[in-house]
Amino acid sequence: MVLRFRFAAFALGAGVAALGFSAPVSAQGISQYGMWGDAPPRAAKPSYLGAAPALGKPKDFATGGGRPSISPKTPQTVAFQNGFRPGSVVIDTAGRKLYYTLSQSSAYVYPIAVGKQGFAWSGVERVSRIEDWPDWIPPKEMHQRKRGLPLRMAGGLNNPLGAKAIYLGNTLYRIHGTNDSGSIGSASSSGCFRMHNAHVVHLAQHVGPGTVVYVMRRLPKSGTVMPPGGGAPKVQEVKQAPSEPSATPAGETSATVGRPSVGRPWMSVAIEWCRTVNCNKVRV
Repeated sequence: MVLRFRFAAFALGAGVAALGFSAPVSAQGISQYGMWGDAPPRAAKPSYLGAAPALGKPKDFATGGGRPSISPKTPQTVAFQNGFRPGSVVIDTAGRKLYYTLSQSSAYVYPIAVGKQGFAWSGVERVSRIEDWPDWIPPKEMHQRKRGLPLRMAGGLNNPLGAKAIYLGNTLYRIHGTNDSGSIGSASSSGCFRMHNAHVVHLAQHVGPGTVVYVMRRLPKSGTVMPPGGGAPKVQEVKQAPSEPSATPAGETSATVGRPSVGRPWMSVAIEWCRTVNCNKVRV
């Protein structure tokens, strides 16, 4: 009796073992680790090709903190010999300063932070709009450089754009406040220009849509600072429309009126040519 029981138990065990070895991979996994058991250990540094995968989904929306009232702070007024229109913004990237021209001999000067290596730029833009406590929407390229950024952050003291943003044309660049005053005076941004919150509030009181912003690599050590390309100083208002050209441009004589010139309306040229040759039958 006992012998028969031992034989039956042995046969049952052998059958279970055979079933386990012949089970599918998924079933073997469940039997090996248990349905609620721990997964097998993974490498601390996974292997992958190309860019590192995102380890976590970014937050969809982040709060920016409080929005207190910030009073403008008037910066220092300095001697600044220049050929820009009064009311222009001139950025000295190397000197990490922003000038707002009051005249052709003076300007407000603000300390700023500029683009870090590889992100600095130069050119001429116009202010397109100004926004209080702007939301921050990091671009895709910034998400690729730094993980964990929110898709959008509401304006506030914790927002890196600070109390105000002055947008430049249709670019991604801005003159804006900051939540990191210690960075002012450094080359640490992604191409924008940071200011102290009280300073950007002050600047925003003097600029508006259409204000010209000159971003220059460096200013000359001496002499008059001129716009890119040089030229005579321009003192008219930035928003002033150009005057209409006269019927006969200065410097042209009757000998040259009869020849079409670049930039002149064809109808006026034809009329003047008709007058020259006295062709009363010609109509345009």
